[in-house]
Amino acid sequence: MEPWQLTAAEAAAKLQEGTLTAEALTRSCLERCAEREPITKAFSFLDTELAISNARRVDKAYTKGVLHGLPLGVKDMIDTADMPTSHNSPIYEGLRQGRDAACVGVARGEGAVVFGKTDTVEFAAGGRRALTRNPHDPTRTPGGSSSGSGAAVADGMVPIAFGTQTGGSLIRPASFNGIYALKPTHGVVNSEGAKRYSHTLDTIGWYGRSVADLKLVAQAFRLFDLDKPLGKTVRQLRIGLCRGPNWAQAAEESQAATLLAGKRLAAAGAMVEEVELPAPFLDINEAHRVILLGEGRGAFLPEYLTHHALLHEDFRERVENSTGITAKAQVAAHDLSAECRKLFDALFPGFDAVLTPAAAGEAPVGRQDTGNPVFNSMWTLLHVPCLAIPCTKGPNGMPVGVQIIGPRYGDAALLEVAALAAPVVDAGA
Repeated sequence: MEPWQLTAAEAAAKLQEGTLTAEALTRSCLERCAEREPITKAFSFLDTELAISNARRVDKAYTKGVLHGLPLGVKDMIDTADMPTSHNSPIYEGLRQGRDAACVGVARGEGAVVFGKTDTVEFAAGGRRALTRNPHDPTRTPGGSSSGSGAAVADGMVPIAFGTQTGGSLIRPASFNGIYALKPTHGVVNSEGAKRYSHTLDTIGWYGRSVADLKLVAQAFRLFDLDKPLGKTVRQLRIGLCRGPNWAQAAEESQAATLLAGKRLAAAGAMVEEVELPAPFLDINEAHRVILLGEGRGAFLPEYLTHHALLHEDFRERVENSTGITAKAQVAAHDLSAECRKLFDALFPGFDAVLTPAAAGEAPVGRQDTGNPVFNSMWTLLHVPCLAIPCTKGPNGMPVGVQIIGPRYGDAALLEVAALAAPVVDAGA
């Protein structure tokens, strides 16, 4: 096995014990990039010498953090001190902020090797699409907006990568690329230094190729209650299978994957019970849309005023409020989201997690359609932690995953549920 083939957790064990160096792992990942990057196009910036230099610096460290030596992909709307942050926008092409975003600072402080910048949809919001292709089928999208991060991890170019989610930009690409992802509780990871779209919704998360990979990064961010074990076996899990208000919009393969995951868990001894969300959830997607577009007006106003001609029409329309979002609608949307958060949290501790679709179906063909976020946006608005698990394959042989969801600030317990559930759910087609 080549070092690039190791999961982050497997590599971390070797790096901690000294049988693998950061430089050796980084060089192996660079070799993988040389083979696959011309096809997958996951990176907007990748400097071989800089990556090796960063790895050598880590190898000289006096102490080893939890991410010691692990190459990390950073979504190209998150600032890095030693690399440009372009936001996939002609306005910021080649821009160097000269400092790390808070999340990059944490990762670097815990020993991660900042490897390169991964391509993204413009401003992680709309406009230009990433050049990235799905590594399972380059004619298909890897999803957006965390396009490059999801594809880079899936294709073995890095073991972990940062993404962000404002609608469905972490969990949906995980499903399309057949990997794991964690969108943590909103606000537990400092978003300073990442391009703001919606302060109510923007959430920084990460990709890996196992639940253990996700937990490593969670440890780096000191998520709440990681030191409190769940103390259960898979046979003691209580899972709520939630079709949700958007079930009819799921393709047959996504519906089948969710039901299959439930059947596999039940066969392993877990209690799986259908959950129907209360009536207020029927309007939750509209509330997300109103808040997203309402807060997006101010997010892109500076670029609208100073670089109008270079700003994509998507963002000019947001600033101009082309959809007619009103202040009254904003208040109603925020009130509904607050109500629904309480209603969802009330499902716990009756359940250990809620199981629901991760995406509407297989990855669409082409780059322009990055997939429908309808199965993600409501959970983003609820601020709850979401964890993507690969499950099966669709009619075109493409990955189709599911997600499990916990209550607000229940990230640690959700990771433990995932560690028990993933070997059952991720059992191949």
